[in-house]
Amino acid sequence: MIYRKNRRGEDISILGYGCMRFSRKGTGVDLDKTQQEILAAVDAGVNYFDTAYIYPGSEAALGEIVSRTGIRDRINIATKLPQYLIRSTAAADRYFNEELKRLRTDRVDFYLMHRLTDLAAWEKLNKIGIEEWIAHKKESAQIRQIGFSFHGSTETFLPILEAYDWDFVQVQYNYMDEHTQAGRAGVAVAAEKGIPVIVMEPLRGGSLVNMLPQTAKKRIAEYTKEENKHITPAQLGLRWLWNQPEVTCVLSGMNSTAMVEENCAAASDIDPENADPKEAALVEAIRQDISTSLRVPCTSCRYCMPCPQGVDIPATFRSYNAMAVEGKVQGRHIYLQTVALRPDPGHPSKCIACGKCEKHCPQHISIIQELKNAEKALRPLPYRIASAAASKFVTPGGKL
Repeated sequence: MIYRKNRRGEDISILGYGCMRFSRKGTGVDLDKTQQEILAAVDAGVNYFDTAYIYPGSEAALGEIVSRTGIRDRINIATKLPQYLIRSTAAADRYFNEELKRLRTDRVDFYLMHRLTDLAAWEKLNKIGIEEWIAHKKESAQIRQIGFSFHGSTETFLPILEAYDWDFVQVQYNYMDEHTQAGRAGVAVAAEKGIPVIVMEPLRGGSLVNMLPQTAKKRIAEYTKEENKHITPAQLGLRWLWNQPEVTCVLSGMNSTAMVEENCAAASDIDPENADPKEAALVEAIRQDISTSLRVPCTSCRYCMPCPQGVDIPATFRSYNAMAVEGKVQGRHIYLQTVALRPDPGHPSKCIACGKCEKHCPQHISIIQELKNAEKALRPLPYRIASAAASKFVTPGGKL
């Protein structure tokens, strides 16, 4: 495992464990499976684990596993204050203390203001005394380092970066978001200020692995053969980030031992000073392939959920994108499996255009319009009739 320094001069693994996508079992986290994966990561050298108050069951699961295994002093725990719910420092205390209880710890190593999107959000927190609150928590050693996570544009990122002496920042960054979100320009400014950069959504919720067009897959296969160097789509996306020294740590939502092993192996074989220009050219070609294929830039982060009307927005967009990348038949097949055959399917036709989802979308997708487009593409009348008939055999009370 390769490490880079935080502002205290401590080693942070360049691969971090994103805890938003823990494996599920029934209505909760599959603790035994997740424990195996976490231990495999820790044994391989991963020491940064990222969760958040609003990730369902994540903090409690991480706390349970850390308590079971006794690995607390081997890892850094990062979690987030839901600042958008905060109206007073007393409320901040309530959320923070609940997080400590869930995590079964007396401190948070890296604490983030979750989803600051513009300077106004930070100024609002300042009015209730958040800087004094942070100072108190750091003095008491309950918070070791303070940062913020960000979804927005470079223009809104930079003023927040300048507004406080942050210990680190967390941004969405990948080869498809090089010039959106905080972007390469924002990452560069943070690095110039000596602020470590933690990267989330390095593979856009898996779409840079699972939703690659055939042309991109062919390019990777040809590169592997010509260079006699095995590389997977996931490794390609991670390596693109790690080859930038400005990036301190890249989070991956690992939910299989095989994924942990693959990513950890990749994180042990990085040398930015000797990065392969052919690999960079491959990424650029794939970027162009994807740009002309995907219909909706959804990362499946689920900030748009739950929909008040029950629409499964991420599953709908995944299916809609699959139609463009893998063909109409496959896209509709995925939709049938993930949405249409549920007892109460979350069809896009249920959308009443309330706009709640669009307010929370980090990608600023025109969700209402795209749901209409997806409905038309995924559910033509013959398909609706066939899927409704199929649902009667699969689910009780299948609905058209």
